[in-house]
Amino acid sequence: MSSSQRAGTWRIGRVVGVDLLIRPSLLVMGAILVIVFAPRYEDRSGTSPYVLAAVFVVALYASVLVHEIAHVLAARVFGMRVDSVTLHLLGGETLIEGESRTPWQELATSIVGPLASLAIGLVSFALADSMAIGTGSDIVWSIGYVNIVVAIFNMLPGLPLDGGRVFKAIIWQVTGREETGTKVAGWIGRAAAVAIVVLALTRLGSDTASSVDLAIFLLIAWFLWQGSSEALRHAGRSARINRLVARDIGFAGATPPPGAVPLPVDLRGAELLKAMAARPAEAYALVESDGTIFGVLTARAVDETYRENPR
Repeated sequence: MSSSQRAGTWRIGRVVGVDLLIRPSLLVMGAILVIVFAPRYEDRSGTSPYVLAAVFVVALYASVLVHEIAHVLAARVFGMRVDSVTLHLLGGETLIEGESRTPWQELATSIVGPLASLAIGLVSFALADSMAIGTGSDIVWSIGYVNIVVAIFNMLPGLPLDGGRVFKAIIWQVTGREETGTKVAGWIGRAAAVAIVVLALTRLGSDTASSVDLAIFLLIAWFLWQGSSEALRHAGRSARINRLVARDIGFAGATPPPGAVPLPVDLRGAELLKAMAARPAEAYALVESDGTIFGVLTARAVDETYRENPR
């Protein structure tokens, strides 16, 4: 298993230089979608409606992959490392190592996914209009419709959706505190999950609501609740890590002890912690980009800064 592969996933190859993983739940949802969409293609051609529905589902997940690749490329623009893309039950997830350093980075890396889905939707509509009326145009139109829905849904301002990350970036920019943005967007995500459950319950007595529809509603609500809750749990931890700036924590002008491990003075956040974990020591020599000694950073100072309550 590669370093980027997580438990419960299958590695099926690489795309744009990162591991492409899938969860078994992807196959389950794919089968459900084939069953849901197959009736749409009955009596449309001599081909089995299930085969046509399977073509649609494969194209849909290809669209999800393009959505995630957009996140990968945006993250790389900012020098962020991307370990993998995972396709799962309700879409995809791009594993970006570390946190965004600025609200702009958070906004840019988040919004490109829905924009990619929107572009796929508009292009699909244009292609469908240019094709002869039939099964092919119906499949392409359906792909466009679903991508537009995905783009709109993803832009809802609650975590873990991309729109939640965009909203988080805006709150972060306005307040100057990433933690505040995470908490606001996280609670909106929880509220959205509750709203979806209520909507599902109100449809129980509807003649048009099937058990599959209700199950999908509840799965989406569970996904939102789990993701927003995880974001809220990690909000404080992320804020503490982001406060770790070697230049600010270090003792400027102090003489490093003999043999002290050198660290770039501009290291911060998770990158600083990884550098310290790679070469554990009580004290480090902080070095400027030109090689001059800035001062000393102690492991104790980093620990005390992390434990301080956020201002």
